[in-house]
Amino acid sequence: MKTTDHTAGSVLDLFRLTGRVAVVTGAGTGLGAGFARALAEAGADVVVAARRRDKLEQVANTVAAVGRRCLVVPTDVTDPAQCDALARAAVDEFGRLDILVNNAGVSHVAPATHEDPQDYRNVVEVNLFGAYWAAQACARVMQPGSSIVNVASMLGLVKSVLPQAAYASSKAGLIGLTRDLSHQWSGRKGIRVNAIAPGFVDTDMIGEMSGDTLAEFLRDCSLGRTATQREIDAALIFLAAPASGYVTGSTLAVDGGTSGH
Repeated sequence: MKTTDHTAGSVLDLFRLTGRVAVVTGAGTGLGAGFARALAEAGADVVVAARRRDKLEQVANTVAAVGRRCLVVPTDVTDPAQCDALARAAVDEFGRLDILVNNAGVSHVAPATHEDPQDYRNVVEVNLFGAYWAAQACARVMQPGSSIVNVASMLGLVKSVLPQAAYASSKAGLIGLTRDLSHQWSGRKGIRVNAIAPGFVDTDMIGEMSGDTLAEFLRDCSLGRTATQREIDAALIFLAAPASGYVTGSTLAVDGGTSGH
């Protein structure tokens, strides 16, 4: 495969996404909503996907506020047909699809001996199967030079304080899926596939956690604090942009050093 020359221009040019089109799943709230805005700030037009249209419309307004176009496509990622429709909608609207951020995810806390089978299946269906269906659909229409970023978790790398077998196993599986899809697609199709594994981020979800539980989670964090949305945004933009042109099949832990213990 031909090597792309990125020596022209400044190093900051490698982080720009001008003229590119990104799909973000799970974009209605939390990290996904922030990712949509960050991609727009870097220059991309954005397709936002999640189950609830009302939340997506709010995110679309934040994308428009920074001067980029945004397409709202309500999508259930557990349905392969809806993922195919999402990819087609992106190409129909913008003429191309360059970036997929596989962010859709759910969690469930339950002791393993008492977890309901359907609760476990639901987490894996969204976090792992959904990411696969979305990647499969988007890869069919992506051109060489495209990038897929799977949003895993540090709990795919380290133990959890809370009993989260479904979530932890789905995120560990997503890291494995990242390696395999990278091996299949990077050389043959020119599509890089990487993952980020965030630690605890200062979002509404953290606000609902008790102080003692959060302190326990942060005990092994070298920085001793939660991350900001912007810190995770920066890692995402790196993996989505030409700046990471020689990075594929990797999982970037953005967890304050927790997984280094």
